[in-house]
Amino acid sequence: MYINFWYPVAASNAVTNEAPFRTRLLGHDFVAFRHSDGTTHVLADTCIHRGAALGEGKIVDDCVQCPYHGWRYNGAGECVLIPPLPAEKPPSRAKVDSYPTQERYGIVFAFLGDLPKAERPPLFDIEEFSADDWRANELKVFEVDYYYQRSVENGLDPAHNEFVHPKQGAPGMTLDFQKTPLEIDLLGDYGSGFMMPFSLVKAGEAAMNQEMQQREKVVSGGSGHFGPNVLITWLHFSEENKFHQYFFEAPIDENRTRIFFINMRHFMLDPAMDKRIMDVNMEIAQEDIDLLIKLNPVRTPETLTKELLIITDTPVVKYREFLKDWENAGWRINIEQLVKQRGDVASAIPSPARRTSKSWVLDQVPLIT
Repeated sequence: MYINFWYPVAASNAVTNEAPFRTRLLGHDFVAFRHSDGTTHVLADTCIHRGAALGEGKIVDDCVQCPYHGWRYNGAGECVLIPPLPAEKPPSRAKVDSYPTQERYGIVFAFLGDLPKAERPPLFDIEEFSADDWRANELKVFEVDYYYQRSVENGLDPAHNEFVHPKQGAPGMTLDFQKTPLEIDLLGDYGSGFMMPFSLVKAGEAAMNQEMQQREKVVSGGSGHFGPNVLITWLHFSEENKFHQYFFEAPIDENRTRIFFINMRHFMLDPAMDKRIMDVNMEIAQEDIDLLIKLNPVRTPETLTKELLIITDTPVVKYREFLKDWENAGWRINIEQLVKQRGDVASAIPSPARRTSKSWVLDQVPLIT
């Protein structure tokens, strides 16, 4: 797991000014709430007084109020009221980490890291999201019992479709990968992806066969990643008929993942098609889930020598190269140390304020340095 990237915290409609929203990402708890002016805030969830979960409290005067002793924290993470000492200004140490937020695609995102604004990786941009000739299905949020990196690597794997998804209209490979290697293209400074020709499965087997099968016998498909936790898939049946899918993945901890799924389509724009298309996509996703929950080991091996990789794994290897770069930058969470101290030490993902403000009660999450 890595700090210094944008992570999905909650669906927009789950974050209100009526009650805190509590969630878990990167092995840590967070609380999200909405200010009366509509802006969103995401804080570390641990009250620095006696360790209570702020997300179990209330929203009072645009602050989150601790359920244990009533300490109030504003959107900047600053404690503004200690009830037994109402006339005194809270000490400078009375603060928790507050994280930059953006609200897009019906999702509240938080930048979980300490980089200043000018140095932060961007939030991935779905260029066609507001286009009139594209339609987005309603946001789908679901959890899976496996590590997020396994999920992203599965999406980057062009060789699994015909075996895992034989009845879903999954393309079959037509290329000899030894003679025609995958060409990996960069997606800016933080990602990579590929496109390649596929053959369609025979009519009669595929879900949504009539809608998706075209005269063309070969379609173009591919996938990519942006940052450690955004998976993109593209499926182009023709210039007009296209699916683009975006999976914003939130590592809950070292064993579980929450996925925010956005399905975009360039045809079948009738809203009446939404449910059928999402049902098919979730059926396909379940085929992946059934396989991934049984992978051994649970998390990706630390070295390439612990798996026998072949040329079709090139996109996965490229993804791991990006991860290694971010580890070398000091952004990788030390899971072993985090698990070891769990229950004894309260830690937080460092926020940008730690670059300019000293004296924090909560320890910074252990990182691999």
